[in-house]
Amino acid sequence: MASSFLKTGGIVGGGDVGQYQLYDDLQARLEADTVGMAFSAATGPMLRHKVVAVSGVATLGLDTYDAHMFRPKNPTYKEVWHTASLYHLVHTAALLGAPITKRPNVFGGLLAAGIVLFSGTCYTVAYLEDRKFSSPAPLGGFAFIAAWASLLF
Repeated sequence: MASSFLKTGGIVGGGDVGQYQLYDDLQARLEADTVGMAFSAATGPMLRHKVVAVSGVATLGLDTYDAHMFRPKNPTYKEVWHTASLYHLVHTAALLGAPITKRPNVFGGLLAAGIVLFSGTCYTVAYLEDRKFSSPAPLGGFAFIAAWASLLF
């Protein structure tokens, strides 16, 4: 519906020159940001706020669980949990700044993927006290690195 409005010149104004310029610019921008579709502008900024809110609630809840109830048999897993919590909290705070970046869908999508893959894996490994579930963690770490590197371009 919006694309037909733009194509008819509703925003750009009639005439042959530049009639489709705004439409083409918007379409090119949407196609360029395919990495962060889970964090997409097409679904609106309210989804972004909800993702950040859910992530923030989760990190605080998991930190509370760690402080009051988590007692692993092997103390090494307590450190793994702390690492997961730290990265989860820091990157959740970074998600708040995603809308002001040049490519918010890429930055936010990669941060969200990193939180799930890295922190989620570390939480799982620590809770189950079993390192056999640790294989997705490096992918999450790479997603964090890629998110921060995306700010360079």
